[in-house]
Amino acid sequence: MELRDFAIHILSAETLEDKLFDPPFLTDENPGAPLLWKEPARPPGMGFRRHTSKEKLPAFHEHGDQDKRAICLHRFAGHELLAVEIMAYALLAFPEAPKHFRRGVAHTLREEQGHVRLYMNRMTELGLKFGDLPLYKHFWAHVPFLTSPLHYVSVMSLTFEMANLDFAPLYGRSFARNGDEASAALMQTILTDEIGHVSFGYQWLKKFKDINLSDWNVWREHVPPLLTPDRASGFVVIEEHRKKAGIPQEWIEQFKKIRK
Repeated sequence: MELRDFAIHILSAETLEDKLFDPPFLTDENPGAPLLWKEPARPPGMGFRRHTSKEKLPAFHEHGDQDKRAICLHRFAGHELLAVEIMAYALLAFPEAPKHFRRGVAHTLREEQGHVRLYMNRMTELGLKFGDLPLYKHFWAHVPFLTSPLHYVSVMSLTFEMANLDFAPLYGRSFARNGDEASAALMQTILTDEIGHVSFGYQWLKKFKDINLSDWNVWREHVPPLLTPDRASGFVVIEEHRKKAGIPQEWIEQFKKIRK
């Protein structure tokens, strides 16, 4: 299956099964002309809802409640489905990007599909079905700013996925403290994959940018105005995970300054 057809299939899918369709072989011989997608089709009952201040994630001290943990996993699954769709968008928007980059985006997309399945399975075990709670537009609000592959890696890989290097282990540790080893193990799987995704984004940022410009400044310049730099980190900055992704120490120090 061509990457273009794969991406169109995902963005036009009206069932979860089709959103998570993973063909055995993918080719990229006919990427076609750029195709911009305003908003993805969604399964019935899984359309975007307006986010309100009342719909906050359960606090860490509430994680002893199984239902509260399930709510957290539902929100995370929603983020993963958004990532699947945004990556499909990138495959259609940037047909002239290097083949190796496009293959990397497709590989990451398939891992994100796997994350949705993992979350769905665990939520089912906790008594919650994916789609039972509101799902939000979130990443799609920034699509108008994704005008180049460099913008894409700056927003997705080096902002949203970078933040998960902090959030995934923090929630995993909290779940473990409350006796939920299965959910803790799931968050560890997510973290391991996200380290790879951030590494992918950073390597391509270096390839796409002007060699005379600093990595940090290029990233800042390619992030939408609505996204402040602190959106690329959690409540704390976990250096170890960024180092595993190849993020240099000077970039890590910039994050730490922001969090002070």
